[in-house]
Amino acid sequence: MNKLNVIKVIKGLRFGLQKHSPEILTGIGIAGMVTTAVLAVRATPKALLLLEQEKQRKNDELKAAANETDSGECEEIEKLKPVEAIRVAWTCYIPSAVTGVLSIACLIGASSVNARRTAALATAYSLSESALKEYQEKVIETIGEKKEQGIRDSVAKDKLKRDPVVNKEVIITGKGETLCYDSITSRYFKCDIEKLRKVENMMNKRLLSEMYISLNEFYYEIGLNQTDIGDDLGWNIEDGLVDLEFSSQLAEDDTPCLVIGYRVSPRYSFRSLL
Repeated sequence: MNKLNVIKVIKGLRFGLQKHSPEILTGIGIAGMVTTAVLAVRATPKALLLLEQEKQRKNDELKAAANETDSGECEEIEKLKPVEAIRVAWTCYIPSAVTGVLSIACLIGASSVNARRTAALATAYSLSESALKEYQEKVIETIGEKKEQGIRDSVAKDKLKRDPVVNKEVIITGKGETLCYDSITSRYFKCDIEKLRKVENMMNKRLLSEMYISLNEFYYEIGLNQTDIGDDLGWNIEDGLVDLEFSSQLAEDDTPCLVIGYRVSPRYSFRSLL
């Protein structure tokens, strides 16, 4: 293996370690905590032996002192004081204590790396969202609202083609009979535009008083189950009100379908002020 290949391997290993550092640190931390428990259990018999020896030594000293004073009687110690017990046995637990501290450091390090990456992703998402908003505004300014809406309708039509209803479960919500399609979670469900508008107004009323609402809260009101991303995405009053947009399309089986979009997209870290 020549020098160039060695450098490539080293760089690849370094990149892999950096990329997977949270997982590696978490694994080391968990293994370290298990090792800490094992070492502590193994150290306990030795510690108990030292405690027993120390107790015996102190009792022998008391007996010797009693004999010197010719009293002949003394009260034996049945249990060492906590401070005395720690002084005698603490050295037995040094390996487990060191392992425990290192394990905690690894877990804290993994959490710190994840926190930095999450912050970086949130910043990147915010920049992308801002750029998209500026682009949409410029498109409307350049070609007009009607043509821009035509483009949105075309995009909605393409979404239905890529994700046909025949391959999906249609969720019966009991909120209406119109076939609807959520553009975020790609779910088909039955509802109607009046109910959706009513929920939109309800969400905006809550948004004005509570400052933010999650995407899952919206899903709950229209009869859909919560999703994993629904707690991470939502609307903040700083971004504006919830503004649904609808595109009437035909599903693959020629069923009229209402494609639901969001003029103000739910964003990550919506609970914090901008």
